[in-house]
Amino acid sequence: MIPPATPSPSAPKPSRQRQIGGLEFILLMGLLQALQALAVDSMLPALGTMAVDLGARDPNQRQLVVGIFLICSGLGCLLPGTLADRYGRRPVLITCLTSYILCSTACALVTNFDQLLVLRAILGVACAGLMVLPAAIIRDRHEGDAMARLQSTVGIVFMVVPMIAPSVGQAVLLVASWRWIFGVMALLGSLILFWMATRLPETLRPEFKQPIAPRKLAMTMGAIITTRSAAGYVLGMALIQGAMFGYINSSQQLVAEHFGAGARFPLIFAGMAACMACSNFTNSRIVEKFGARRVSHTALLIYIGTSALQFYIASQPNETLWEFVPMMTVNMCLLGFLGSNFTSIALQPFARSAGAAASAQSFIRMVLASCLGSMVGQAFDGTARPLAFALMVAGLGCLVLVLFSEKGRLFRRLLPPGTPRPIA
Repeated sequence: MIPPATPSPSAPKPSRQRQIGGLEFILLMGLLQALQALAVDSMLPALGTMAVDLGARDPNQRQLVVGIFLICSGLGCLLPGTLADRYGRRPVLITCLTSYILCSTACALVTNFDQLLVLRAILGVACAGLMVLPAAIIRDRHEGDAMARLQSTVGIVFMVVPMIAPSVGQAVLLVASWRWIFGVMALLGSLILFWMATRLPETLRPEFKQPIAPRKLAMTMGAIITTRSAAGYVLGMALIQGAMFGYINSSQQLVAEHFGAGARFPLIFAGMAACMACSNFTNSRIVEKFGARRVSHTALLIYIGTSALQFYIASQPNETLWEFVPMMTVNMCLLGFLGSNFTSIALQPFARSAGAAASAQSFIRMVLASCLGSMVGQAFDGTARPLAFALMVAGLGCLVLVLFSEKGRLFRRLLPPGTPRPIA
């Protein structure tokens, strides 16, 4: 049952022509964010076919369809939030959705691989807005516990798409050309654009509009890098996420081709994503009891151990699919205990500028992770060894960075402000 919404006192009064709330609002916000996941995961079963059809020379070149998209999504993170604070949420969101539709349609009509990569880069920038703006819209309408509750519910809707997107791509390939995957993306984008344009009002109050201030944003980014308690978590999560992007980039070659999963690849990918969704749900249930640091530090140590074991198995001859899949699934599940907790910890020093800090941290993390992910993917040599090595090194590097932020101490649980400390 969806809890009743608690509107923010600063939220604008909804238009009589366009009232939206409850389940409809949750579904719309979740599906807006999910369009980015669809643009990545639905491609995976078709990467080999589209690379051959468009004349890609290097077998690893197919990964750039995903890698360039992710890099440009990261680079675009700073733009939509800043523009939406100045011009409003609806105009920027409509622009991003329109760009998504046009770029998807153009991708279906390309005649060579270079054209596809250019369009995927533009599509990545457009998708940055679809990830950033729903969170801003939720903040405009709700605050406090109501906002956190709504964000969690929207996240559940969002997590469904990575489970089914590869199967959507595989289903299209059974009846049509890979070009129709982009056609499906354009169609879904059009439906969501119509839904959003007719039902979602502007949520930013006119008096809250802010001028575009690049200098202030640059100062926030500088503060993030120089604030010790945050920097290690931002950069450490970039390493972990980068290794995981390396898996996404090379998953079709690795699972479908090297391990011979073939048509079972979408189902295997969906199963891994479902396990990761379960770990996110579990984290939400235990983190208040044990604390974000204790949960995430424990998960990080287990991640390092699992990655080391995965590297050992990958280094042996004739690794099988059913040796790889359980280990990779465990690592993906552990990511569910790292991402949200690391983000929460990294934002703690920026209570007075949480919005700008969140955007800047997302930019830093996403750009570094997507670049690292492309490097890991391009290192694919027909085995799981490069990926396993990257996972292990990312875990160890993350541990060093976390220890830097925590001044060498793990598992601390910070006391709430004003709580008297026990006397030794």
